[in-house]
Amino acid sequence: MTDPYRGSCLCGALKFEVDEFLPQAAHCHCSMCGAAYATIAAVRRSRFRWVASSDALKRYTAGNGTTRTFCSHCGSSLAFSSPRASEEEVEIALGAMDVDVPVVPSAHIFVGSAANWTVVNDDLPQYEEKRGSARVNA
Repeated sequence: MTDPYRGSCLCGALKFEVDEFLPQAAHCHCSMCGAAYATIAAVRRSRFRWVASSDALKRYTAGNGTTRTFCSHCGSSLAFSSPRASEEEVEIALGAMDVDVPVVPSAHIFVGSAANWTVVNDDLPQYEEKRGSARVNA
């Protein structure tokens, strides 16, 4: 077995490990990410674990049912659980990874709610909402 992929929040209060990533990663442009986009990748919950956590580990469930896991000290977004996804999966914020990971984003999702100043200038498929929804760039 290879070493796990390690990630953490900005202040180091929360640390996690991922043994294996699922193949699909994406740039998410939903209006809740608070940026032009967040790059996320799915992992099986059985292949994800907290290795250092504290009372800084907080969760917030948005109106659409998505639960965001973050550090209450530094504000780092770490993981997302969507009611649209399998309960056996969690999405990881790739920006929180401390090491190189073996995934490459293959789509832009939720571009229908992207900020009006967002410019997508690559050839990846763009979806109005989740993968499989209406394509924005056909």
